[in-house]
Amino acid sequence: MSEVLSAIANMVIEGNFTDMAAATNQALEEGLGAEEILNNGLMPGMDHVGVEFKAGNIFVPEVLISAKAMQESMDILRPLLAESEAETAGKVLLGTVKGDLHDIGKNLVGMMCEGAGFEVIDLGKDVGPEAFLEAIKEHNPDILGMSAMLTTTMLSMERVINSLAEVGVRDTVKIMIGGAPVTQDYAAQIGADGYAADAASAADLAKELVS
Repeated sequence: MSEVLSAIANMVIEGNFTDMAAATNQALEEGLGAEEILNNGLMPGMDHVGVEFKAGNIFVPEVLISAKAMQESMDILRPLLAESEAETAGKVLLGTVKGDLHDIGKNLVGMMCEGAGFEVIDLGKDVGPEAFLEAIKEHNPDILGMSAMLTTTMLSMERVINSLAEVGVRDTVKIMIGGAPVTQDYAAQIGADGYAADAASAADLAKELVS
């Protein structure tokens, strides 16, 4: 790995967002492509963060700072990646379900998925079945990720899946769900394709679902 790519990976790991834009621009000036910076700088950094997070060695605040560092770089790279039509790992559509205003976990999932090479479309929070359906028709994602932090709102996940089935688009997208009250059993019960307990696991699950 080149020195600048190694530095970028370490900046993600250390959450050094103040120097990230300069390092990214330096890499571009040295002739490295946006895809190379993503694949060989940012992704190895986020992979390391994900492993440490799952092992319980770091916690949400540290992951958020690492994700902020990655976003500083992605703000520069994203238009270049779009221009070059770089191949992504897939497209992930995310949203917190209707009635639920919690979004830290969902935001982390988006950052982890982007760090894993996915294009992420984030619908935000309090998203109803109709909005999910419209976004699926518009963006044609590989994966739909739904989040709920309340037992009362997790029921909305089943409503979304049923509404997709009613209009015949359920089989066009893989569905993964997560959030504090959500379990693997509930995922199986409502017909989701997978459940993830945390953001790092969600990124790993997304990779599995598209492979």
